[in-house]
Amino acid sequence: MEFLANSLLELITQTSTNLPPDVRAAMSLAAGTETPGTQSSQALNIILSNIDMAHDDEGPICQDTGMPTFVIHTPVGVNQLRIKKTIHEAIAEATRLGKLRPNSVDSITGKNSGNNLGAETPVLHFEQWEEDEIEVKLVLKGGGCENKNIQYSVPCNLDHLGRADRNLEGVRKCILHAVWQAQGQGCSPGAIGVCIGSDRAHGYELAKAQLFRTLDDTNPDPLLAKLEAEIMEEANRLGVGAMGFGGKASLIGCKITAANRLPASFFVSVAYDCWAFRRLGVRLDAATGAITKWLYRDPERPVERMTRAEGFPLTGREVVLAPPLSEAQMRALKVGDVVLINGEMFTGRDNVHAYLMKNPPPVDLHGAVLYHCGPVMLKEGDRWVVKAAGPTTSIREEPYQADIIKRYGVRAVIGKGGMGAKTLAGLQEAGAVYLNAIGGAAQYYARTVEEVPAVYLMEFGIPEAMWHLRVRGFAAIVTMDAHGHSLHADVEKASGEALAELQRA
Repeated sequence: MEFLANSLLELITQTSTNLPPDVRAAMSLAAGTETPGTQSSQALNIILSNIDMAHDDEGPICQDTGMPTFVIHTPVGVNQLRIKKTIHEAIAEATRLGKLRPNSVDSITGKNSGNNLGAETPVLHFEQWEEDEIEVKLVLKGGGCENKNIQYSVPCNLDHLGRADRNLEGVRKCILHAVWQAQGQGCSPGAIGVCIGSDRAHGYELAKAQLFRTLDDTNPDPLLAKLEAEIMEEANRLGVGAMGFGGKASLIGCKITAANRLPASFFVSVAYDCWAFRRLGVRLDAATGAITKWLYRDPERPVERMTRAEGFPLTGREVVLAPPLSEAQMRALKVGDVVLINGEMFTGRDNVHAYLMKNPPPVDLHGAVLYHCGPVMLKEGDRWVVKAAGPTTSIREEPYQADIIKRYGVRAVIGKGGMGAKTLAGLQEAGAVYLNAIGGAAQYYARTVEEVPAVYLMEFGIPEAMWHLRVRGFAAIVTMDAHGHSLHADVEKASGEALAELQRA
Protein backbone atom coordinates (compact mmCIF):
# COMPACT_ATOMS: atom_id res chain seq x y z
CA MET A 1 0.00 0.00 0.00
CA GLU A 2 2.94 2.32 -0.67
CA PHE A 3 0.83 4.73 -2.74
CA LEU A 4 -2.19 4.91 -0.43
CA ALA A 5 -1.23 8.11 1.42
CA ASN A 6 -0.54 10.07 -1.77
CA SER A 7 -3.73 8.76 -3.39
CA LEU A 8 -5.87 9.87 -0.46
CA LEU A 9 -4.17 13.27 -0.27
CA GLU A 10 -4.86 13.78 -3.97
CA LEU A 11 -8.52 12.81 -3.48
CA ILE A 12 -8.90 15.32 -0.63
CA THR A 13 -7.13 18.08 -2.58
CA GLN A 14 -9.16 17.59 -5.74
CA THR A 15 -12.43 17.38 -3.82
CA SER A 16 -11.71 20.67 -2.06
CA THR A 17 -10.49 22.57 -5.12
CA ASN A 18 -12.08 21.13 -8.26
CA LEU A 19 -15.84 20.79 -8.72
CA PRO A 20 -16.92 17.66 -10.65
CA PRO A 21 -18.25 18.04 -14.22
CA ASP A 22 -21.91 17.37 -13.34
CA VAL A 23 -21.91 20.21 -10.81
CA ARG A 24 -20.09 22.52 -13.23
CA ALA A 25 -22.69 21.77 -15.91
CA ALA A 26 -25.56 22.46 -13.51
CA MET A 27 -24.05 25.76 -12.38
CA SER A 28 -23.38 26.82 -15.96
CA LEU A 29 -27.03 26.09 -16.81
CA ALA A 30 -28.21 28.06 -13.76
CA ALA A 31 -26.11 31.07 -14.77
CA GLY A 32 -27.30 30.84 -18.36
CA THR A 33 -30.97 30.93 -17.42
CA GLU A 34 -30.73 33.80 -14.93
CA THR A 35 -31.86 37.28 -15.95
CA PRO A 36 -28.75 39.31 -16.89
CA GLY A 37 -27.91 42.32 -14.75
CA THR A 38 -29.80 41.11 -11.67
CA GLN A 39 -28.19 40.59 -8.29
CA SER A 40 -28.58 36.82 -8.70
CA SER A 41 -26.86 37.00 -12.08
CA GLN A 42 -24.01 38.99 -10.57
CA ALA A 43 -23.70 36.43 -7.78
CA LEU A 44 -23.61 33.54 -10.25
CA ASN A 45 -20.93 35.25 -12.31
CA ILE A 46 -18.75 35.61 -9.21
CA ILE A 47 -19.41 31.95 -8.36
CA LEU A 48 -18.31 30.81 -11.83
CA SER A 49 -15.18 32.96 -11.60
CA ASN A 50 -14.44 31.52 -8.18
CA ILE A 51 -14.72 27.95 -9.50
CA ASP A 52 -12.04 28.77 -12.09
CA MET A 53 -9.81 30.49 -9.55
CA ALA A 54 -9.96 27.52 -7.19
CA HIS A 55 -8.97 25.13 -9.95
CA ASP A 56 -6.20 27.37 -11.27
CA ASP A 57 -4.61 27.92 -7.85
CA GLU A 58 -5.55 24.52 -6.38
CA GLY A 59 -7.11 26.42 -3.49
CA PRO A 60 -10.28 25.62 -1.54
CA ILE A 61 -13.42 26.53 -3.49
CA CYS A 62 -15.03 27.58 -0.20
CA GLN A 63 -13.20 28.40 3.01
CA ASP A 64 -15.56 26.11 4.92
CA THR A 65 -14.27 22.71 3.87
CA GLY A 66 -16.85 21.08 6.09
CA MET A 67 -16.88 17.75 7.87
CA PRO A 68 -14.95 15.31 5.67
CA THR A 69 -17.20 12.30 5.15
CA PHE A 70 -15.78 9.16 3.53
CA VAL A 71 -17.58 6.09 2.23
CA ILE A 72 -15.07 3.25 1.75
CA HIS A 73 -15.70 -0.13 0.13
CA THR A 74 -13.00 -2.74 0.59
CA PRO A 75 -12.50 -6.30 -0.63
CA VAL A 76 -12.72 -9.02 1.99
CA GLY A 77 -9.39 -9.32 3.79
CA VAL A 78 -8.18 -5.73 3.29
CA ASN A 79 -6.94 -4.13 6.50
CA GLN A 80 -9.49 -1.39 7.21
CA LEU A 81 -7.57 -0.19 10.27
CA ARG A 82 -4.60 0.73 8.06
CA ILE A 83 -6.87 2.61 5.67
CA LYS A 84 -8.42 4.51 8.59
CA LYS A 85 -4.99 5.47 9.93
CA THR A 86 -3.83 6.64 6.49
CA ILE A 87 -7.00 8.69 5.95
CA HIS A 88 -6.32 10.46 9.24
CA GLU A 89 -2.75 11.18 8.16
CA ALA A 90 -3.91 12.48 4.77
CA ILE A 91 -6.52 14.74 6.40
CA ALA A 92 -3.89 16.24 8.71
CA GLU A 93 -1.50 16.79 5.80
CA ALA A 94 -4.18 18.40 3.62
CA THR A 95 -4.95 20.73 6.52
CA ARG A 96 -1.28 21.63 6.92
CA LEU A 97 -1.09 22.44 3.20
CA GLY A 98 -4.16 24.71 3.34
CA LYS A 99 -6.42 22.44 1.28
CA LEU A 100 -8.72 22.02 4.28
CA ARG A 101 -9.60 24.52 6.99
CA PRO A 102 -9.07 23.22 10.54
CA ASN A 103 -12.69 22.54 11.43
CA SER A 104 -12.63 19.91 14.17
CA VAL A 105 -13.71 21.45 17.48
CA ASP A 106 -14.01 19.61 20.79
CA SER A 107 -17.69 19.85 21.70
CA ILE A 108 -16.93 19.93 25.45
CA THR A 109 -13.94 22.28 25.67
CA GLY A 110 -14.46 24.27 22.47
CA LYS A 111 -10.80 23.74 21.53
CA ASN A 112 -9.92 23.40 17.84
CA SER A 113 -7.59 20.46 17.24
CA GLY A 114 -5.87 22.38 14.43
CA ASN A 115 -5.53 19.39 12.11
CA ASN A 116 -9.14 18.29 11.45
CA LEU A 117 -8.71 15.23 13.65
CA GLY A 118 -10.63 14.47 16.82
CA ALA A 119 -13.44 12.38 18.22
CA GLU A 120 -15.39 11.01 15.22
CA THR A 121 -13.60 13.38 12.84
CA PRO A 122 -13.36 12.68 9.97
CA VAL A 123 -16.52 10.63 9.43
CA LEU A 124 -15.75 7.16 8.02
CA HIS A 125 -18.24 4.60 6.70
CA PHE A 126 -16.64 1.23 5.86
CA GLU A 127 -18.36 -1.54 3.93
CA GLN A 128 -17.02 -4.76 2.42
CA TRP A 129 -17.79 -5.82 -1.13
CA GLU A 130 -16.82 -8.63 -3.48
CA GLU A 131 -14.88 -6.52 -5.99
CA ASP A 132 -11.09 -6.59 -6.16
CA GLU A 133 -10.44 -2.84 -5.76
CA ILE A 134 -10.90 -0.37 -2.94
CA GLU A 135 -13.37 2.44 -3.54
CA VAL A 136 -13.19 5.69 -1.59
CA LYS A 137 -15.79 8.43 -1.98
CA LEU A 138 -15.54 11.79 -0.21
CA VAL A 139 -18.01 14.62 0.30
CA LEU A 140 -17.05 17.98 1.87
CA LYS A 141 -20.24 19.64 3.11
CA GLY A 142 -19.85 22.95 4.90
CA GLY A 143 -21.52 24.13 8.09
CA GLY A 144 -23.76 26.73 6.44
CA CYS A 145 -25.60 24.18 4.34
CA GLU A 146 -25.35 21.53 7.08
CA ASN A 147 -27.32 23.88 9.33
CA LYS A 148 -30.12 23.93 6.73
CA ASN A 149 -30.61 20.17 6.84
CA ILE A 150 -34.11 19.49 8.07
CA GLN A 151 -36.22 16.52 9.08
CA TYR A 152 -40.00 16.35 9.05
CA SER A 153 -42.24 13.98 11.00
CA VAL A 154 -45.45 13.73 9.04
CA PRO A 155 -48.27 14.46 9.33
CA CYS A 156 -47.25 18.04 10.07
CA ASN A 157 -48.30 21.58 9.23
CA LEU A 158 -45.94 23.63 7.06
CA ASP A 159 -45.72 27.36 6.52
CA HIS A 160 -47.54 28.36 3.30
CA LEU A 161 -48.36 24.74 2.39
CA GLY A 162 -50.70 23.54 5.11
CA ARG A 163 -50.81 19.92 6.20
CA ALA A 164 -48.37 17.36 4.84
CA ASP A 165 -49.76 13.84 5.03
CA ARG A 166 -48.15 10.40 4.92
CA ASN A 167 -48.06 10.07 1.15
CA LEU A 168 -45.97 11.31 -1.79
CA GLU A 169 -47.90 14.56 -1.92
CA GLY A 170 -46.97 15.17 1.71
CA VAL A 171 -43.36 14.31 0.89
CA ARG A 172 -43.45 16.78 -2.01
CA LYS A 173 -44.61 19.54 0.34
CA CYS A 174 -41.84 18.76 2.83
CA ILE A 175 -39.13 18.89 0.16
CA LEU A 176 -40.36 22.18 -1.29
CA HIS A 177 -40.54 23.62 2.22
CA ALA A 178 -36.95 22.47 2.82
CA VAL A 179 -35.74 24.40 -0.23
CA TRP A 180 -37.72 27.48 0.76
CA GLN A 181 -36.54 27.55 4.39
CA ALA A 182 -32.88 27.43 3.34
CA GLN A 183 -33.15 30.79 1.50
CA GLY A 184 -29.64 32.21 0.99
CA GLN A 185 -28.24 30.79 4.21
CA GLY A 186 -27.34 27.50 2.53
CA CYS A 187 -25.57 29.24 -0.40
CA SER A 188 -28.24 28.64 -3.03
CA PRO A 189 -28.62 27.39 -5.66
CA GLY A 190 -28.25 24.18 -3.71
CA ALA A 191 -28.75 20.45 -4.13
CA ILE A 192 -30.70 18.17 -1.84
CA GLY A 193 -30.57 14.52 -0.90
CA VAL A 194 -33.80 13.13 0.53
CA CYS A 195 -34.78 9.96 2.37
CA ILE A 196 -38.43 8.99 2.74
CA GLY A 197 -38.84 6.77 5.79
CA SER A 198 -36.30 4.90 7.95
CA ASP A 199 -35.65 6.13 11.50
CA ARG A 200 -34.41 9.58 12.52
CA ALA A 201 -30.70 8.80 12.54
CA HIS A 202 -30.45 6.48 9.53
CA GLY A 203 -32.84 8.65 7.53
CA TYR A 204 -30.35 11.52 7.67
CA GLU A 205 -27.51 9.16 6.74
CA LEU A 206 -29.42 7.86 3.71
CA ALA A 207 -30.37 11.40 2.68
CA LYS A 208 -26.72 12.46 2.71
CA ALA A 209 -25.78 9.33 0.77
CA GLN A 210 -28.01 10.57 -2.08
CA LEU A 211 -25.51 13.39 -2.57
CA PHE A 212 -23.13 10.80 -4.00
CA ARG A 213 -25.42 10.44 -7.03
CA THR A 214 -24.58 12.56 -10.07
CA LEU A 215 -26.90 15.47 -10.74
CA ASP A 216 -27.69 14.25 -14.26
CA ASP A 217 -28.68 10.66 -13.40
CA THR A 218 -32.22 9.22 -13.43
CA ASN A 219 -33.77 7.56 -10.41
CA PRO A 220 -34.42 3.85 -11.17
CA ASP A 221 -37.75 4.10 -9.33
CA PRO A 222 -40.20 5.75 -11.77
CA LEU A 223 -42.30 7.26 -8.98
CA LEU A 224 -39.24 8.86 -7.37
CA ALA A 225 -37.87 9.93 -10.76
CA LYS A 226 -41.14 11.75 -11.42
CA LEU A 227 -41.06 13.37 -7.98
CA GLU A 228 -37.46 14.51 -8.46
CA ALA A 229 -38.36 16.17 -11.77
CA GLU A 230 -41.39 17.86 -10.23
CA ILE A 231 -39.35 19.21 -7.33
CA MET A 232 -36.70 20.61 -9.69
CA GLU A 233 -39.30 22.42 -11.77
CA GLU A 234 -41.35 23.73 -8.85
CA ALA A 235 -38.43 24.70 -6.59
CA ASN A 236 -37.03 26.89 -9.33
CA ARG A 237 -40.33 28.76 -9.45
CA LEU A 238 -40.01 29.84 -5.82
CA GLY A 239 -37.82 32.84 -6.61
CA VAL A 240 -35.26 32.27 -3.84
CA GLY A 241 -32.45 32.64 -6.37
CA ALA A 242 -28.70 32.65 -5.99
CA MET A 243 -27.62 33.66 -2.47
CA GLY A 244 -31.28 34.30 -1.65
CA PHE A 245 -31.25 37.46 -3.78
CA GLY A 246 -34.35 36.39 -5.71
CA GLY A 247 -34.11 34.82 -9.15
CA LYS A 248 -34.73 31.76 -11.27
CA ALA A 249 -32.10 29.32 -9.97
CA SER A 250 -32.77 27.99 -6.47
CA LEU A 251 -31.97 24.29 -6.89
CA ILE A 252 -29.47 22.41 -9.07
CA GLY A 253 -30.29 18.89 -7.96
CA CYS A 254 -32.84 16.75 -6.11
CA LYS A 255 -32.07 13.09 -5.34
CA ILE A 256 -34.56 10.93 -3.41
CA THR A 257 -34.49 7.46 -1.91
CA ALA A 258 -36.96 5.54 0.25
CA ALA A 259 -36.48 3.11 3.13
CA ASN A 260 -38.89 1.02 5.16
CA ARG A 261 -40.09 2.59 8.38
CA LEU A 262 -41.86 1.75 11.62
CA PRO A 263 -45.67 1.93 11.50
CA ALA A 264 -45.66 4.76 14.04
CA SER A 265 -43.01 6.88 12.28
CA PHE A 266 -42.90 8.66 8.95
CA PHE A 267 -39.84 10.87 8.52
CA VAL A 268 -38.77 12.93 5.52
CA SER A 269 -35.07 13.70 5.97
CA VAL A 270 -33.43 16.35 3.79
CA ALA A 271 -29.67 16.90 3.43
CA TYR A 272 -29.14 20.34 1.89
CA ASP A 273 -25.88 21.01 0.07
CA CYS A 274 -24.64 24.32 -1.31
CA TRP A 275 -23.63 25.21 -4.87
CA ALA A 276 -20.04 24.34 -3.85
CA PHE A 277 -21.04 20.69 -4.14
CA ARG A 278 -17.69 19.03 -3.41
CA ARG A 279 -17.90 15.31 -4.04
CA LEU A 280 -15.37 13.01 -5.69
CA GLY A 281 -14.16 9.42 -5.48
CA VAL A 282 -11.42 7.03 -6.56
CA ARG A 283 -10.83 3.35 -7.17
CA LEU A 284 -7.57 2.09 -5.68
CA ASP A 285 -5.41 -0.95 -6.32
CA ALA A 286 -5.93 -3.10 -3.23
CA ALA A 287 -2.25 -4.10 -3.12
CA THR A 288 -0.50 -0.78 -3.76
CA GLY A 289 -3.14 1.89 -2.98
CA ALA A 290 -2.51 3.55 -6.35
CA ILE A 291 -5.40 5.29 -8.08
CA THR A 292 -6.72 3.16 -10.93
CA LYS A 293 -9.77 5.28 -11.75
CA TRP A 294 -11.40 8.57 -10.77
CA LEU A 295 -15.13 8.72 -10.06
CA TYR A 296 -17.22 11.70 -11.17
CA ARG A 297 -14.36 13.16 -13.24
CA ASP A 298 -11.96 12.23 -16.03
CA PRO A 299 -8.49 13.66 -15.30
CA GLU A 300 -7.62 13.29 -19.01
CA ARG A 301 -10.45 15.61 -20.00
CA PRO A 302 -9.61 19.35 -19.96
CA VAL A 303 -11.49 21.20 -17.24
CA GLU A 304 -13.96 23.56 -18.86
CA ARG A 305 -13.69 27.24 -18.02
CA MET A 306 -16.71 28.61 -16.15
CA THR A 307 -16.15 32.39 -16.13
CA ARG A 308 -18.73 34.24 -18.22
CA ALA A 309 -18.36 37.84 -17.06
CA GLU A 310 -16.96 39.99 -14.28
CA GLY A 311 -19.09 39.38 -11.21
CA PHE A 312 -19.73 43.02 -10.42
CA PRO A 313 -19.07 44.86 -13.72
CA LEU A 314 -18.10 48.36 -12.71
CA THR A 315 -20.65 50.96 -13.75
CA GLY A 316 -19.29 53.99 -11.94
CA ARG A 317 -22.25 53.90 -9.56
CA GLU A 318 -20.50 51.71 -6.99
CA VAL A 319 -19.94 53.30 -3.60
CA VAL A 320 -16.29 53.13 -2.56
CA LEU A 321 -15.88 52.79 1.20
CA ALA A 322 -12.62 53.39 3.03
CA PRO A 323 -12.91 52.54 6.75
CA PRO A 324 -13.27 53.98 9.30
CA LEU A 325 -16.84 54.69 8.19
CA SER A 326 -19.21 57.36 9.40
CA GLU A 327 -22.88 57.20 10.31
CA ALA A 328 -23.67 59.67 7.52
CA GLN A 329 -22.01 57.43 4.93
CA MET A 330 -24.05 54.44 6.08
CA ARG A 331 -27.34 56.29 6.16
CA ALA A 332 -26.71 57.38 2.58
CA LEU A 333 -26.71 53.74 1.44
CA LYS A 334 -29.81 51.78 0.49
CA VAL A 335 -30.68 48.18 -0.29
CA GLY A 336 -29.31 47.20 -3.70
CA ASP A 337 -26.27 49.48 -3.66
CA VAL A 338 -22.99 47.82 -4.60
CA VAL A 339 -20.02 48.83 -2.46
CA LEU A 340 -16.29 48.39 -2.95
CA ILE A 341 -14.26 48.37 0.26
CA ASN A 342 -10.68 49.63 0.24
CA GLY A 343 -8.91 49.48 3.57
CA GLU A 344 -9.11 47.60 6.82
CA MET A 345 -11.65 45.14 8.18
CA PHE A 346 -11.78 42.58 10.98
CA THR A 347 -13.17 39.07 10.91
CA GLY A 348 -15.47 37.87 13.66
CA ARG A 349 -17.49 34.69 13.92
CA ASP A 350 -19.29 32.88 16.73
CA ASN A 351 -16.53 32.91 19.35
CA VAL A 352 -15.59 36.53 18.70
CA HIS A 353 -19.21 37.68 19.04
CA ALA A 354 -19.68 35.76 22.28
CA TYR A 355 -16.38 37.19 23.57
CA LEU A 356 -17.36 40.76 22.72
CA MET A 357 -20.55 40.47 24.73
CA LYS A 358 -18.43 40.10 27.89
CA ASN A 359 -15.08 41.66 27.03
CA PRO A 360 -13.80 44.78 25.27
CA PRO A 361 -12.47 44.19 21.75
CA PRO A 362 -8.71 43.86 21.20
CA VAL A 363 -8.96 46.62 18.56
CA ASP A 364 -10.93 49.84 18.12
CA LEU A 365 -14.11 48.90 16.24
CA HIS A 366 -15.53 52.42 15.98
CA GLY A 367 -16.36 52.95 12.32
CA ALA A 368 -15.10 49.45 11.51
CA VAL A 369 -16.19 46.74 9.10
CA LEU A 370 -16.83 43.40 10.81
CA TYR A 371 -16.61 40.43 8.46
CA HIS A 372 -18.36 37.16 9.30
CA CYS A 373 -15.56 34.97 7.95
CA GLY A 374 -13.49 32.01 9.07
CA PRO A 375 -10.63 32.06 6.55
CA VAL A 376 -8.14 29.40 5.54
CA MET A 377 -4.76 30.81 6.61
CA LEU A 378 -1.19 29.63 6.15
CA LYS A 379 1.91 30.93 7.90
CA GLU A 380 4.67 31.69 5.39
CA GLY A 381 7.78 32.79 7.22
CA ASP A 382 6.73 35.46 9.69
CA ARG A 383 3.57 36.50 7.84
CA TRP A 384 0.09 35.08 7.42
CA VAL A 385 -1.34 34.48 3.94
CA VAL A 386 -5.04 34.16 3.16
CA LYS A 387 -5.77 31.02 1.14
CA ALA A 388 -9.59 31.29 1.17
CA ALA A 389 -11.86 33.92 2.67
CA GLY A 390 -15.56 33.83 1.76
CA PRO A 391 -18.39 34.83 4.13
CA THR A 392 -20.03 32.56 6.67
CA THR A 393 -23.77 32.42 7.43
CA SER A 394 -24.63 35.48 9.49
CA ILE A 395 -27.84 34.43 11.21
CA ARG A 396 -25.86 32.63 13.93
CA GLU A 397 -24.75 36.04 15.21
CA GLU A 398 -28.31 37.37 15.48
CA PRO A 399 -28.39 37.15 19.30
CA TYR A 400 -25.30 39.38 19.53
CA GLN A 401 -25.04 41.62 16.49
CA ALA A 402 -27.25 44.58 17.40
CA ASP A 403 -25.60 44.89 20.83
CA ILE A 404 -22.10 44.78 19.37
CA ILE A 405 -22.96 47.39 16.74
CA LYS A 406 -24.34 49.72 19.39
CA ARG A 407 -21.67 49.05 22.01
CA TYR A 408 -18.58 49.40 19.84
CA GLY A 409 -19.61 51.61 16.93
CA VAL A 410 -19.37 49.02 14.13
CA ARG A 411 -20.68 50.60 10.91
CA ALA A 412 -20.80 47.70 8.46
CA VAL A 413 -21.28 43.97 8.89
CA ILE A 414 -20.43 41.59 6.04
CA GLY A 415 -21.73 38.05 5.77
CA LYS A 416 -24.14 35.93 3.79
CA GLY A 417 -27.78 34.99 4.09
CA GLY A 418 -28.90 38.10 5.96
CA MET A 419 -29.91 38.64 9.56
CA GLY A 420 -33.11 39.03 11.54
CA ALA A 421 -35.38 41.68 12.97
CA LYS A 422 -33.21 42.47 16.01
CA THR A 423 -30.19 43.25 13.84
CA LEU A 424 -32.31 45.23 11.36
CA ALA A 425 -33.57 47.41 14.19
CA GLY A 426 -30.02 47.79 15.47
CA LEU A 427 -28.79 48.93 12.06
CA GLN A 428 -31.54 51.50 11.86
CA GLU A 429 -30.89 52.82 15.36
CA ALA A 430 -27.11 53.03 15.07
CA GLY A 431 -26.75 54.02 11.42
CA ALA A 432 -25.07 50.89 10.08
CA VAL A 433 -25.58 48.45 7.20
CA TYR A 434 -25.40 44.75 6.42
CA LEU A 435 -23.44 43.84 3.30
CA ASN A 436 -23.99 40.49 1.59
CA ALA A 437 -20.86 38.95 0.07
CA ILE A 438 -21.17 35.91 -2.19
CA GLY A 439 -21.18 32.70 -0.19
CA GLY A 440 -18.55 30.17 -1.15
CA ALA A 441 -16.57 32.65 -3.26
CA ALA A 442 -13.52 32.05 -1.11
CA GLN A 443 -10.90 32.48 -3.82
CA TYR A 444 -12.58 35.57 -5.26
CA TYR A 445 -12.44 37.35 -1.92
CA ALA A 446 -9.03 36.01 -0.92
CA ARG A 447 -7.60 37.85 -3.91
CA THR A 448 -8.85 41.17 -2.54
CA VAL A 449 -6.71 40.80 0.61
CA GLU A 450 -3.48 42.75 0.24
CA GLU A 451 -2.10 42.19 3.73
CA VAL A 452 -2.79 40.57 7.10
CA PRO A 453 -1.43 43.13 9.58
CA ALA A 454 -2.34 41.18 12.71
CA VAL A 455 -4.40 38.46 14.34
CA TYR A 456 -6.14 38.54 17.71
CA LEU A 457 -7.85 35.95 19.93
CA MET A 458 -5.86 33.14 18.33
CA GLU A 459 -6.77 30.92 21.27
CA PHE A 460 -10.09 30.34 19.49
CA GLY A 461 -8.35 28.63 16.56
CA ILE A 462 -7.79 29.82 13.00
CA PRO A 463 -11.42 29.95 11.80
CA GLU A 464 -12.66 31.70 14.95
CA ALA A 465 -9.76 34.10 15.53
CA MET A 466 -10.13 37.83 14.84
CA TRP A 467 -8.11 38.52 11.70
CA HIS A 468 -7.08 42.03 10.73
CA LEU A 469 -7.27 42.26 6.93
CA ARG A 470 -6.35 45.03 4.52
CA VAL A 471 -8.38 44.70 1.33
CA ARG A 472 -8.86 46.43 -2.01
CA GLY A 473 -11.89 46.13 -4.26
CA PHE A 474 -13.88 43.94 -1.87
CA ALA A 475 -17.33 43.90 -3.51
CA ALA A 476 -20.62 43.34 -1.70
CA ILE A 477 -24.28 44.31 -1.93
CA VAL A 478 -26.24 46.30 0.65
CA THR A 479 -29.07 43.95 1.59
CA MET A 480 -30.07 45.50 4.94
CA ASP A 481 -29.84 49.26 5.32
CA ALA A 482 -30.12 51.88 8.04
CA HIS A 483 -33.69 52.72 6.97
CA GLY A 484 -35.27 49.44 8.07
CA HIS A 485 -35.26 47.75 4.66
CA SER A 486 -34.18 44.12 4.19
CA LEU A 487 -33.86 42.34 0.85
CA HIS A 488 -33.81 39.04 2.75
CA ALA A 489 -37.18 39.70 4.38
CA ASP A 490 -38.63 40.76 1.03
CA VAL A 491 -37.40 37.63 -0.78
CA GLU A 492 -38.56 35.35 2.04
CA LYS A 493 -42.04 36.90 1.86
CA ALA A 494 -42.26 36.77 -1.93
CA SER A 495 -40.92 33.21 -2.14
CA GLY A 496 -43.34 32.18 0.62
CA GLU A 497 -46.21 33.47 -1.49
CA ALA A 498 -44.82 31.51 -4.47
CA LEU A 499 -44.61 28.43 -2.25
CA ALA A 500 -48.26 28.81 -1.28
CA GLU A 501 -49.21 28.82 -4.96
CA LEU A 502 -47.72 25.32 -5.26
CA GLN A 503 -50.18 23.90 -2.76
CA ARG A 504 -52.46 21.33 -4.34
CA ALA A 505 -56.00 20.49 -3.41
